[in-house]
Parts: sequence; structure tokens; C-alpha cells
Amino acid sequence: MSKTICILSFSGSARVDSLNGKLLRVATQGARTAGAVVTEIDLMNYPMPIYNGDLEVTEGQPESAKALKSLMRDSHGFLISSPEYNGGYSSLLKNAIDWVSRPIPGEPALAAFTGKTAAIMSASPGKLGGIRGLSQLRQILGNIGVLVLPDQVTLPAAQNAFTRDGTMADRDTHEKVARLGSQLANILNKLQS
Repeated sequence: MSKTICILSFSGSARVDSLNGKLLRVATQGARTAGAVVTEIDLMNYPMPIYNGDLEVTEGQPESAKALKSLMRDSHGFLISSPEYNGGYSSLLKNAIDWVSRPIPGEPALAAFTGKTAAIMSASPGKLGGIRGLSQLRQILGNIGVLVLPDQVTLPAAQNAFTRDGTMADRDTHEKVARLGSQLANILNKLQS
């Protein structure tokens, strides 16, 4: 890579032993292997109330939303994995996007999202692998100025996909997920040249 590419990696899952977190780690390693600097975060470390416009007016953005926005602004792109809940992506991820999307005085609209590039993925115990939630996530990200890579990963029956140490049991699947991370890093490198 000719320029240092910075990627923010996060999951929309609140679970400690999240299948989406495990999936994300494989893609994250793929991005690192391709030369990107990847910062992994847990959205649970950025607690925010449910977005409410009245709360925003009276109290402003929560400090955790400001901290997350700063990380997002400083990144060239995102690796995002989200569970699917009732056919949609997670409320944890939606709430984080809603708060971070709010401008503060003197800041351009959607400053943390416009011009960024993302790779998305989902792990699910279901047969569809979370594809319905990813389709909604893709639409929302596109609406706020994020270029979402056409390739994505869905992992059905994810409860059977990982070994006890968190690695992927199937080598081909592991390579596919890692390739998504490296693809994001390579595309960002080209876009930043």
C-alpha cells in the first residue's frame, strides 16, 4: 500500500461471544494482511440513549457519540458485521448510526459518513445468513453517503462455523471472509491514491 489506510471495524452485536464478532475478526485480519491499519471497537463501549431529537436539543450529543464520530471521521472506511433481528439489522448499530449522523455546529452534514467506503457482513444461525438485514444496512449506508462494496458475506448456520478458539472451521469460508477485508483495504488504497 502506498498510503496508510485506516479502517474502523465494528459489530452490531451486543453479545460477549458474538458470532458476528468472530466473523468480523476474520475480515479484520484480511484487511491487516493487505496493509491497512484496522481499529477494532465494541459498540457496547459507546453507550448512547435511544436517539431522541428532544434529548439532542436539551443535552446535545452524548460524549460516547462524539467519541465514536471522531473515530469514524478519522477512518477511510468501515468493516461492519451485524446480526439480523426479525429481518433487519441490529438496533445497537442503528442507534449508533443515528447519533453519529447528527451534525454539531460548524460541521458538515454526515461528516463521519460522506465519502467513506464499507464492507458489510452478517453471521446468523438461520438459513439465510442475515441477508435481509444486510440489504437494509446497505440502503441506509448508501443514503448517508457511504459507498458499500458490492461483495458481502453472509454466514448461515453460524453457530457451527467456528471452532472453540474462534477460528473458522471451513478454510474456503475463512478465505472468502478474509478476502472481503483485503478487498476493502485494496479499494480504499486505490481511492486514496
